[in-house]
Amino acid sequence: MAQEENKLYNPNWAKHGYIQVYTGNGKGKTTASLGLCMRALGRNWKVLLVMFTKGGDNYGELISFKKLSPEINDNLTVVQAGLDRIVYSDNINKNDETEIQKGWKVVKEAIRNNAYNLIIMDEANIAIDLGLINLDDVVETLKSKPEEMEIVLTGRNAKQEIIDIAHLVSKIEPVKHYWDTGVVAREGIEY
Repeated sequence: MAQEENKLYNPNWAKHGYIQVYTGNGKGKTTASLGLCMRALGRNWKVLLVMFTKGGDNYGELISFKKLSPEINDNLTVVQAGLDRIVYSDNINKNDETEIQKGWKVVKEAIRNNAYNLIIMDEANIAIDLGLINLDDVVETLKSKPEEMEIVLTGRNAKQEIIDIAHLVSKIEPVKHYWDTGVVAREGIEY
């Protein structure tokens, strides 16, 4: 009976799409979104993964995606919207902005056309924080998303305006990290 009452209260709960944010200074934001990506693909969802600030092909997830079955891979679109380097506030150049804007255009068009069930905007919070994507444009675009579309934004420094419109926000904070002892990024774990 309780399940029946829940259906009456919110009959389309399973079809409603939410805005999720994974932010904070801890490790695991992209990893969480990639787990969600695989889960959605396993349910035959169409998924768009836009990797802001990330170019190059030395990411384990990209290698894995190429090896997915054709049935699963047909539902996945990956767009890299960044150069093959890490972007910081002191090394941004026009090429970074151009690449990131290309990725943002893909996201906006996908939202407008209702082309995917899930859109993951990996490291979008960083691109927004660095001023490479206009915050107001992102907020207005997210507010106009199709009802059933799920959208995920990852990256440090999520803006309060994004947090305010999100339905789920996870702040991942470091308690202890092996990097603090001098361990460098490891293939298969960090990339």
